[in-house]
This record gives sequence, structure tokens and C-alpha cells, in this order.
Amino acid sequence: MSALEPVTTLPCDPCARRAWLIAALAGNLEYAWRSRRPLRDVLALPDETLIASLGGEGASSLRERREGVDTAGLRARWAAAGVAAVCRHDPRYPERLRTGPDAPAVLFASGDPSLLTGLAGSVEGGPPAVAIVGTRRPLPEAEAFSRFLGRGMAAAGVTVVSGMAMGIDAAAHRGALEAGGPTVAVLACGPERAYPLSVAAVHRRLVAEQLVVSELPPGTTPWRWAFPARNRIIAALGRATVVVEAAERSGSLITADFAADLGRDIGAVPGRAGSPRTRGSNQLLAQGAAVILEPADALDLVLGEGRAPLPAVPPRLEPRLQALLAAVLDGESPAASAPTPEAADAARVGLLELELLGLVRRAPGGGHVAAS
Repeated sequence: MSALEPVTTLPCDPCARRAWLIAALAGNLEYAWRSRRPLRDVLALPDETLIASLGGEGASSLRERREGVDTAGLRARWAAAGVAAVCRHDPRYPERLRTGPDAPAVLFASGDPSLLTGLAGSVEGGPPAVAIVGTRRPLPEAEAFSRFLGRGMAAAGVTVVSGMAMGIDAAAHRGALEAGGPTVAVLACGPERAYPLSVAAVHRRLVAEQLVVSELPPGTTPWRWAFPARNRIIAALGRATVVVEAAERSGSLITADFAADLGRDIGAVPGRAGSPRTRGSNQLLAQGAAVILEPADALDLVLGEGRAPLPAVPPRLEPRLQALLAAVLDGESPAASAPTPEAADAARVGLLELELLGLVRRAPGGGHVAAS
């Protein structure tokens, strides 16, 4: 069956069986990944070759089980979980992803499927999208910048694609949500699962307002191999990948490598010189990645020079930021008057976010005033 051949039942039987097989081989894929087998090469193997390569002594049994899979039952279970299953023969399947030999047979989607449809254009002419990735334990200013970047890109109509991990990824999604989207999260487990639990609130909002996708069926738990695997999807969906902050050995750099292999542009945010937390992203800059200092730089990377100016979109502030802004407008110094060191640190991070949003600015003496 060709990639564009029309089918009457989606996901089609071959793709449904492939998705079932990937989930059934999850433990074997974990072993292959730990053995340093190239993950993209393994995921590009046809079903029979994949079973023979990873199935071991259970290959014959696995082959029989695959042939006996009730594909109608699979489709019914996926639908009952509230998840849309979009296979490679479905016009909603993103063309940017379809072109790879290791493209997932099925994308499982929770949320607004029109966002997936919006990403289904050609690599050259499709709707703009940017991957924003980075460390799970960022410096406060990097996390605030990721939120600022996500908000700015979404406000300009660029889809923000990331992995919903705590830290930089979740901050990019939060920023996009503040601008009303669009944003898409790619998970390393079933799309209906909030992982990690620390960003469960982000997952709820993404499912309610935007989109969460995965190549793993609903009910699948996270596997370590699935994180670099989902990174290839993130890189493929974006016209460009921006690394906000990454150490020398970071999953974010894997995403950048995937993007480079696909011929996508790479951008990085300059970090503190000499800091282990920013060594990876700074190395990308040394290797020629575009310097990202504000959303306009990322917009140039995605759309090219001469793009329209970023629109002014009123921010949808969280209560904590609303309270900080109100305090500044009242002439207070929230960080200086905080009751504990922890509260002072939180106030400083919040004030930085308000600065990046253009709502406050630093005043002489270290305080803050409303931006004019």
C-alpha cells in the first residue's frame, strides 16, 4: 500500500498492527537502545525484520500474535480512550513526519485534532512550526525566557512543538498557552498520560485547548528509549529547532542532531559562559547555530527575513504574575518585602517573566516599575 493510497478504515490494518507491535516490543526496544543500537535504524525496520531482529526466542510467538491482532478491536479501544489514531495513510498525518523511513505508523492524539491537520502541509509550504527544547532543570532566567519565547511564537501563529518535560519544555508550552496557542506536545508514553506528574496541569490544558501526540498507544507507560524516539518526532514537526538551555550531554542536543539530519535550521539561546548547564547550547552556537535573543530571532529562523512584526497580544497572566504586577503598580518591591528567601527567589523569577513580557522594567536602585 502506497503512502497516499486511500483507505476506507483508518487507521488501516497494517498501520494498526505496526503500532501494536511497537508497543509489544517496548521492552526489547529498551534493550536495543541500551545496547547502543541506532534507534532510528531499528524503528525503520519492516515488521518481519523488526520481529526477527528483536524478538529473540519469542519471535515466532510474537509473529503469530501480530497476525492474530483484532485491528477492529484496537480501533475501538483507542476510540474508547478518547484518543484519535492517525496513520500514515490519513490526510491529517503531518507530511514533515511522513517523509522519514522511521516515521511512526500511527500518531495517537489527545486534544484538538485540527492542530494536527494544520501540520499536515508540505515541508516547504506547510504552516510554520518551531521546536523549543531544553534541560529539565534550567536556570530561572532560562525557564522564564522559554516561556517568553513560546508565548511570542504562538502569538505570531507559529505552532510551538515540545516534549512537555518539566523545565524548558513545559515553560514553552505554558507561554504558548498564555498566547492562546497553537502548541503541540509529543510524549514518550500514551498521549492520555500526564508524564511527568509535576506538569499534570500543563497536560490537562493541552488536552483541553491544544494537542498532545505520541507514537505509543493509550495505556503505554514511559520507556527510556521512547524519549530519544519522541525527539525525532519533535525535530521533524518543526521547521526549526531552538535549544534554550542544555548541558553537554543532553536529550535536547539529540533533538538538534535529528533536526540537522533532516536539514532543519538550528537556533540556540546564549547561556552563562563556563556554566555546565549551558555548555551544550553554547557549543551549538560555536558550531554555527543561529543566535536567539528574542522571539523575533526565532521567527526569522522559521519564516526567513522580512517576516511580519510580532503582534502585540495582551498576556493572559497567571494569578501569581497578576499579584506581582499589581504590587509593582502600587509602588512595592515584591522581592525585597518577601517574608522568606524562597518567596524572594520566586518573586525575582516572576519579575523576570514580567520583564520579558514587556510589562515591567528595572528601575535605578534595582527595583521595578511599570513599563511605559
